[in-house]
Amino acid sequence: MNRLKETDYAEIAQVNRANRITLSDGTSVARIGQGTWNMGDRNSGRAEEIAALKLGVELGMDLIDTAEMYGEGRSELLVGEAIRGIRDQVFLVSKVYPHNAGGVNLVRSCEESLKRLGTDRLDLYLLHWKGNIPLEETVRGMEQLVADGKIARWGVSNLDTDDMKQLLNIDDGTHCATNQVLYHLGSRGIEHDLLPWMRGQNIPAMAYSPLAQAGSLRKGLLENETVLEIAAKHQADPLQVMLAWTLRSGDVIAIPKAASPEHAACNAAAGLITLAEEELWKLDDAFPVPSWKVPLDMI
Repeated sequence: MNRLKETDYAEIAQVNRANRITLSDGTSVARIGQGTWNMGDRNSGRAEEIAALKLGVELGMDLIDTAEMYGEGRSELLVGEAIRGIRDQVFLVSKVYPHNAGGVNLVRSCEESLKRLGTDRLDLYLLHWKGNIPLEETVRGMEQLVADGKIARWGVSNLDTDDMKQLLNIDDGTHCATNQVLYHLGSRGIEHDLLPWMRGQNIPAMAYSPLAQAGSLRKGLLENETVLEIAAKHQADPLQVMLAWTLRSGDVIAIPKAASPEHAACNAAAGLITLAEEELWKLDDAFPVPSWKVPLDMI
């Protein structure tokens, strides 16, 4: 992480706060946020995870994403502790289980998430994935939560192109603020049709797991010759190159997870990296976009 040795935290924060993404309602949000999947599950790592989230906010990664599914509420409890005293500095996102995404269950899930998070409102509430409850019912419920002041806006997650088209044909469906989907250098299927379609509708994508999950896929990405070459040129960590790649278009929000302050600072510093056109071509050659429609990747 040589880049961090050369740059102080103040510059990282300044750059990240200056380079933001605007939602369709005019709200400005961080282009690098913080994911929390699997955070809050271990008491032994709790203090470090909270410190990571707090540092992330200081460094301009003030969008924090969680879900009622994550640890069955343990992640929300952790986030609530981390943002205590700084709630107004955070753009807070949570997600509802599909089987809770309608009627009284939606209201109850939202209220329980708010209680765990220690707040009276969510800045964004997402349908975690499409289930058996009709989208029409979910949209009605989300709109009522907005009217009641419990959420500021709503969106979806893990919806492919056909589902998004169905959503926007529903009354008030065009109020959808974002679609959170899996997107990283090794998973580019959304570039075939979903991402261009969303751009045409002015709906930003929110990329979860932009650094890929730990395992053979991430190892292959981090050990790729092209990634390593570009990282060396920028005096950066390969993870930072992967994150900078996700941000390259200027209209994708990335929410990498960091369970330690050091990792949070590494993620935040990726905002300083601008990949040259030639470098993007090389990455396209190494990790090409599928030339046909592929099923939406989900984890």
